[in-house]
Amino acid sequence: MRPDEEGLPLLNIFESLPGLILLLSPSFVIKAVTNAYLQETLTKREGVIGKYVFDAFPENPNRPEAASTLNLTASLQMVLSSAKPHKMDIIQYDIPDPHNPGGFIERYWSSFNTPVLNEQGEVIYIIHETVNVSEEIKAKHLLEQSQKRERDALAQAEQQRLRLERLFEQAPAACAMLEGPDLEFKFINKSYQQLFPGRELLNLPLFEALPELREQPVYKIVQNVVTTGETFEGKEVLIPVARYAGQPVEDIYWNFIYQALYNANGEISGMLIFALDVTEFVEARRQVEKGAASLQTLNVELEERVKSRTKDLQLAQTQALIQKQQLVDLFMQAPAAITILDGPDFVFQLVNPVYQQIFPGRELQGKPLRRALPEVKDTIIPALLENVYRTGETYVASEMPLMMARYEGAPLEEIFWSFTYLARRDGEGAVDGILVYAHDVTRQVEDRRSIESIAQQLQHITDSLPVLISYVDRQKIYRFANKAYYAWFDLKGETLIGKPIAEVIGEKAYEAVEGYFNKALAGERVNFEATMPFKEGLKDVRTSFVPDFREGKVVGFYSLVMDVSEQVASRRALEKSEKEAKGNAKELVAVNRQLTHINADLDNFIYTASHDLKAPISNIEMLMEELLLELPVESEEQGELNKIIEMMQGSIVRFKKTIDSLTQISKLQKDGPGLEEKVNLEAVIYEVKLDLEQTILKSGAQIEVSIIDSNTVTFSEKTCAALFIIFFQTQLNTGIRIEYYL
Repeated sequence: MRPDEEGLPLLNIFESLPGLILLLSPSFVIKAVTNAYLQETLTKREGVIGKYVFDAFPENPNRPEAASTLNLTASLQMVLSSAKPHKMDIIQYDIPDPHNPGGFIERYWSSFNTPVLNEQGEVIYIIHETVNVSEEIKAKHLLEQSQKRERDALAQAEQQRLRLERLFEQAPAACAMLEGPDLEFKFINKSYQQLFPGRELLNLPLFEALPELREQPVYKIVQNVVTTGETFEGKEVLIPVARYAGQPVEDIYWNFIYQALYNANGEISGMLIFALDVTEFVEARRQVEKGAASLQTLNVELEERVKSRTKDLQLAQTQALIQKQQLVDLFMQAPAAITILDGPDFVFQLVNPVYQQIFPGRELQGKPLRRALPEVKDTIIPALLENVYRTGETYVASEMPLMMARYEGAPLEEIFWSFTYLARRDGEGAVDGILVYAHDVTRQVEDRRSIESIAQQLQHITDSLPVLISYVDRQKIYRFANKAYYAWFDLKGETLIGKPIAEVIGEKAYEAVEGYFNKALAGERVNFEATMPFKEGLKDVRTSFVPDFREGKVVGFYSLVMDVSEQVASRRALEKSEKEAKGNAKELVAVNRQLTHINADLDNFIYTASHDLKAPISNIEMLMEELLLELPVESEEQGELNKIIEMMQGSIVRFKKTIDSLTQISKLQKDGPGLEEKVNLEAVIYEVKLDLEQTILKSGAQIEVSIIDSNTVTFSEKTCAALFIIFFQTQLNTGIRIEYYL
């Protein structure tokens, strides 16, 4: 019910409150609404006051899964039944779009419903207070989506890594991948492990797994490769090493390649080893090179051995062809984009399906690079390929942008590549081609840029909000804070990131809310109000801690803090006013009881006095009549005597009239006012002055009454006369001139 004129200031105060507040009746009819609520919901006061809340704010028919009205109804019903406040979870409740009839604007709210009770403890109103948290929820959704895309990208990268490992595992050469500053064996294929069948290598540093290498020249070779990135190729190098742990070393001759590995930033992160045990071939050649004296003796044996070697070589060639075909099949079936560029013109000798899918509308196989992809002529690609072909050094690129066309004749588009150029060598070790491992990472780059853009937008959004927003990890260390947070703690030019909570907010404030921190890190959403000490003194804050779950574990929490000092002060002032009003009401009840008793006593007095005075005045009237009968006729002719008799008779009449008026006043107080009629004020005042003539003379007062507008009023004549008598009697003892204007 809208307050009357006397309650208007209180309504104005309510409507001016900064919060988003509705005042609802028990039947959920809107009785009052704050200006802030109207502004936030794009509505007008006349459009919602007096309406059923769900008629004023209908549910979005396009979002029935939000169950907006169902959730709000349940909360309001709970407040009605329990007569206790209820805090709602964040719900989606879209608002009608005033510029698009039938349309809705997506909104999320955090609401709190509080009952207003009468003296009997009954709910007479419900205060619905809410906060628009749409931007935070949308930002959270965007963050979750970006995190999902990031996880998908990481999973895809991991899948590619596993595919590459399988490729190395199936390669016929002995391969090993060493990573980190200590060059730990992170991957070895079966061929490499067979070189050292009795030794544990995986996940051990190179010189810990093979400590005998530390004192050999190979140590310096390795250090040079991982320091400068220069590839080293060794042929028939003697490296004494033990094939089995605990056994003595043996002389083993190796053909090997040490090649540096690079991370995404182009930094050396490890080393790749391709190795071949050629001890038998070296020993055989040395036997042939012995003195001529032994040549004849060994000629027959050598011929037999040559035949055997020839047979072995043919078998090896056959196996090599088989392995080569297997390798080609492997490349063609590999999920990664692979191509082989042959010769100095870089002719596409092999293009696997994944590589071809990058350029679905272009013919590559058998064409030189510059003719198949002419747009690369003006890029850095030809120079990079020529350097690898000339030096044999591997080149690794990460997210390199190139303007290329996926279809023949199509416009150029920016494509981002991560690729490796690996020199291919012939039987004599000369570079005769380049093996290309390529990845079209355009989508990942765009996703990352989108994520970075979203993150920047989120930073701008959170910086523009008056709410203090931060993110704290499990060690209670700040990892993010918006500008409002910095301004609150007056940290100009100083960063919060990396600092513990206690160091920033102070030990005293930290102890007050430490329990809430622990609840949030335990996975509980926390909402609370508290009075906290800050640089400007004590402040009242409303705080929400939202746990950050990742893979089922809480890794930190988001903190939202609002300064509600003004609202709390207003609420406390209102509570104080209500308390004082209740105290005044009790005093008024007591005074009213006392006045009731006084009125009852006064009624009894008036009734008794009027009853007791009637008999004496009747006697006086009878005696006056008898006196007139006894007076001689001559005395009646005296003018002075007649005047006195008339005055006495008039006094008797007025006295009787006064007694009747007192009786009427008593009756008026019990039964209500008497019959209203046109009353001549001048006549009434004249009669009252005659009744009080002696009292007026004795007091020395002078009474002058001037009736300005009208000589008559609509009132009870008896009540009017009685009131004038009482009023004049209270003023006569002043002895002064009294003027009244009516």
